[in-house]
Amino acid sequence: MVPVFAWVLLAHPHEAGWRVGAAALFVVAILTDSLDGHLARKHDLITSFGKLADPIADKALTGMAFIGLSIIGELWWWVTVVILVREWGITVMRFVVLRYGVMAAGRGGKLKTVLQAVALVLYLLPLSGVLDVVATVAMAAAFVVTVVTGLDYVRDAVRLRRDGRRPA
Repeated sequence: MVPVFAWVLLAHPHEAGWRVGAAALFVVAILTDSLDGHLARKHDLITSFGKLADPIADKALTGMAFIGLSIIGELWWWVTVVILVREWGITVMRFVVLRYGVMAAGRGGKLKTVLQAVALVLYLLPLSGVLDVVATVAMAAAFVVTVVTGLDYVRDAVRLRRDGRRPA
């Protein structure tokens, strides 16, 4: 859904109907991803491919939303860059430390994902007035939680690597 979402967002970014359509596509994509994960866990259908593909698909969708919003001038580029560097950096770091152990998503990471999704939906919608302020507050919260949890993951990776290198 990422290419379709990107096209809908960028084709007519200042027309309310297209923005609502982009927000709706984003919500459908996020919800189907959540449903997919739930069903995989419930029916014990977790695969190595899914473990690799799911976070990449998540990053592609949210990454396109952040980049698209910056392209159309709705979100500062520095916010997008910091968030994307954190997202992709943590993903790469997880693969690097995989030989020492798995870094599972914690509560902070899950909160980060929810806050980002809410903030992105609010930014995608053609809001004004007090709702625009709500969107800004949601994005600020998502930004802070994204950075803080990123630092937590780095700390955990350093600890995991250090403990994995100790002689048995």
